[in-house]
Amino acid sequence: MFYVYAIRSRTRNYIYVGLTHNVQKRYSQHNNGLNRTTKPYAPFDLIWSCAYPTRAAARKKEKYLKSGVGKEFLKGLS
Repeated sequence: MFYVYAIRSRTRNYIYVGLTHNVQKRYSQHNNGLNRTTKPYAPFDLIWSCAYPTRAAARKKEKYLKSGVGKEFLKGLS
């Protein structure tokens, strides 16, 4: 299974969308500063995740969530 997830910075106005096999492990890596892109924005809250059977399906959803319409959807979750 492939998972698409979105995390929101607790301290700054920043949402990150990613794709992984293990959401909890990846979430932990982001919060522990092990990802160069998200390190300055830690700590995070996991705001959305969903499982997909194929990488192609997950990638399609990830691209949607990274678009303007997708970001607006994610901003409306909280």
